Amino acid sequence: MIKKRREKEFIIGKTKIGGKNPCFIVAEIGINFNGKYGNAIKLIDSAKRAGCNAVKFQFFTADKMYTPMAGEDKSGEGRKKDIYKIVQENELPEAWIPKLKNYSDKKNIEFFATVCDEDGADILEKYNVGAYKVASYEITHLPLLRHIAKKKKPVIFSCGASEIKEVIEVMDVFKEEKNGEIALLHCMAKYDIALADLNLNIIKTFKSLFPEAIIGYSDHSADPVKAPVAAVILGAKIIEKHITLDKKMPGPDHFFALDPIELGLMVRAIRETEEKINNGVKVDISLELLGSFQRKTYDYEQIPRNFTHRCIFAIRDIKKGDALSKKNIAVLRPGNEKRGLEPKYYEFLLGHKATKNICQYEGVDWEDILLK
Repeated sequence: MIKKRREKEFIIGKTKIGGKNPCFIVAEIGINFNGKYGNAIKLIDSAKRAGCNAVKFQFFTADKMYTPMAGEDKSGEGRKKDIYKIVQENELPEAWIPKLKNYSDKKNIEFFATVCDEDGADILEKYNVGAYKVASYEITHLPLLRHIAKKKKPVIFSCGASEIKEVIEVMDVFKEEKNGEIALLHCMAKYDIALADLNLNIIKTFKSLFPEAIIGYSDHSADPVKAPVAAVILGAKIIEKHITLDKKMPGPDHFFALDPIELGLMVRAIRETEEKINNGVKVDISLELLGSFQRKTYDYEQIPRNFTHRCIFAIRDIKKGDALSKKNIAVLRPGNEKRGLEPKYYEFLLGHKATKNICQYEGVDWEDILLK
């Protein structure tokens, strides 16, 4: 008799996730507090009332994310705005982190954050945040992922706008660092996204290819129920969804997020679906939601991928003959700038000398360095 492999599980904070445990429901507050601490508290309260297991913020600084020359990005409000300014305006102050975590602890809801650079990971570690989230757009940022993996804490990362070989590379990093507490979230990098483009069958692909990981789903569709419920039926053990106090609030992430009423509907629908499954009741999924099994960069993901997937830039003028160092090169999102080399070459480049002058915020390519 062949024994069925036990599904992966681990603990975030005080909550056991994966395995036979209930779906871990994450309310993605992200940047939707609009720079106001009071809004952040209200969003935590909203997530708790709805029955979510966790709240998640995004922790970044503009200077470690984009170059100031990255250009414009079209927001959810339908107008273009300088991406560097958007990021600056939506930074989460470090001083808020311990206060928000303490408030979440008192409300008995897990608190963690998306981390976008190594310094941010170290700051979150200082405040003993229970897990790290890595956004889809950092999936090729292997230096960051290795840095996080070394901390031996649970890591959840989304896989939007990625190729399956890139997901495998990430998993290899965690194996090398002997960190087995990892969760992969299927995700499509489009905001909002049509139900027909969700490709929820990729959840099955991930469950088959990565039995050592907990598999979940990060949803960007406008409907509060259909995709999350279908993902749970397919075996997702984590559901992540953006939330807002009001969809009409200014900012790029409000229009596709769930308001407090919709969030409550989603949580109830997930729990009712789990109860049906546990009682052996067959629950059908609309074929429209299933789509492809293939994790690749789909056409509608190509533009955000090109804009956000990181590469290596000069962060100050480098003269011909200067050695590349952590003081003059960094891994940044390119925006509309010409791309440099992929982040995985960052450590290799350190110490190599420039073959020509490289201007500040110019992408670094192979012809720019003298190979030893």
